Amino acid sequence: MRIVIGQGSCGIAAGAEKVRKALLGADINCEVSVTGCIGMCYLEPIVDIYDDDNKLTRLVKVSENDAEAIASYINSGDKSFIEKLEVSAEDSEFLSKQIRIALRNCGIINPEQIDAYLEADGYTALKKALCDMTPEEVIDVIKTSGLAGRGGAGFPTWFKWNAARQSAGEEKYLICNADEGDPGAFMDRAVIESDPHNLIEGMLIGAYAIGAKHAVVYVRAEYPLAIKRLKNAIAQATEKGIIGNNIFGSDFSCDFTIKAGAGAFVCGEETALIESLEGHRGMPRLKPPFPAQSGFWRKPSNINNVETFANVAWIINNGGEAFAAMGTEGSKGTKVFAVTGKVKRSGLVEIPMGKTLRDVIFDIGGGIKTGKEFKAVQMGGPSGGCIPTDLIDTVIDYKALGATGAIMGSGGMVVMDESTCMVGMAKFFLDFTAKESCGKCIHCRIGTKRMLEILERITNGEGKEGDIELLEELCYSIKDGALCGLGQTAPNPVLTTIKYFRDEYEAHIRDKKCPAGECSALIEYKIIPEKCKGCTLCARNCPVNAISGTVKNPHVIDPNKCIKCGKCFTVCKFGAVVKE
Repeated sequence: MRIVIGQGSCGIAAGAEKVRKALLGADINCEVSVTGCIGMCYLEPIVDIYDDDNKLTRLVKVSENDAEAIASYINSGDKSFIEKLEVSAEDSEFLSKQIRIALRNCGIINPEQIDAYLEADGYTALKKALCDMTPEEVIDVIKTSGLAGRGGAGFPTWFKWNAARQSAGEEKYLICNADEGDPGAFMDRAVIESDPHNLIEGMLIGAYAIGAKHAVVYVRAEYPLAIKRLKNAIAQATEKGIIGNNIFGSDFSCDFTIKAGAGAFVCGEETALIESLEGHRGMPRLKPPFPAQSGFWRKPSNINNVETFANVAWIINNGGEAFAAMGTEGSKGTKVFAVTGKVKRSGLVEIPMGKTLRDVIFDIGGGIKTGKEFKAVQMGGPSGGCIPTDLIDTVIDYKALGATGAIMGSGGMVVMDESTCMVGMAKFFLDFTAKESCGKCIHCRIGTKRMLEILERITNGEGKEGDIELLEELCYSIKDGALCGLGQTAPNPVLTTIKYFRDEYEAHIRDKKCPAGECSALIEYKIIPEKCKGCTLCARNCPVNAISGTVKNPHVIDPNKCIKCGKCFTVCKFGAVVKE
């Protein structure tokens, strides 16, 4: 038998390292190793037990206190010790309903051992490309696959590779954009932490295709575990001659460099990323020229994100036709989503294009965990938009999502229920983009700030007639005038919330009410005398002594003292405290 403990960032945050140490200290006569994130983040820490026939028993929400029970099962074979820890059939559907290509090794192999990747057919695609294919043939396979950039724009990967290959010059660069900045998105981090060699293999194939001898991974510094495992993987691949000179005896040579970025959202834009790589402030360049002609150090360069490269080795091994067979006419293959928010099963989901939002949120994600009604899903992060409940059957592909006003983006999917204020949600994302603006162009630097000020007034109960129209005017002006994708897409959350939830804006402005009960300035807490039992719990928990009353008699909230913290509403056991 062997024990494998999930140790992605989500698992470690949930206590997986404590579990590992407890298991190492228990009386267990079998191998204890680690793996990355399987995607079931809501069930971490996860412990997988493989018997001698490689049959899997998956244990979830394991604590260090369960080590002895696991040891007893290992030593006796009696499952009664671990029955309460076994994953349910319902939760098992989270994975069984997915098709995993980019995530195929995540949570299965040991990301810290190159031999584990080699045993999973690792680097066979690279060897095939270098020994049996020309660079042009590699690009043709990627073209046949229909693989589009998974960083958000959905631009054809083969076209970018071909443009870089055809550019004149001996010195070229292949760059991986791992500067994952969308709130709620963690796909790239999970791939690097869980399967770093897959990224390396995909990048080496891409470098061979465009004729680059230098590969660079630009990764955000807030991903220390990803950086650690990627450095380790590069060292192991270099030691085996997979990175370096004359790889697999071919004429192709390539080195690898890691650049830790400071976490600027604008550096997700490829030319701003290049500026940062060169040691400058991350600010976008005017295009053309495009990076394929003049990129890193003004040399021909190609940039794709982590998920794009994570598909490459599978495509080379299985053929472009196999990848193109999945998805829709205009959107081929699979897509990884980070599903977060008010959903029961949060984590990483990889599904073929063509599935619907309902399939992901309700079938795989299990629906809304609060018991409330589904209200909207934010797609594409700060650059995306909110899709309402009546569009829940929207097909997941670039065209269909774009028609709603949202975008596919890198794959962030934030699920909201009826308690979410959509005006507040728009303000949250606009606050993010306003702060992340590099300031190079006036439309983005000043325009997003003016929009944010209007949204703040509205959520503070100071909105006035004409604010909605002014927001729309600013949105279109910024989209038309901004220099890069950050500014051009920053208005999307505002535009989509106005389009689908205009009544909430009007309620904030005209009625000075927040229908979701989330904007504190527009909420008033009251105690219903008939329901109040006089338990004094609300009064004892009020931080400003705004609640008065005697034991076993109805209490009263002084609106002049109340700071609207909601503590009374939270602690009341009888539903006597209401917010209006």
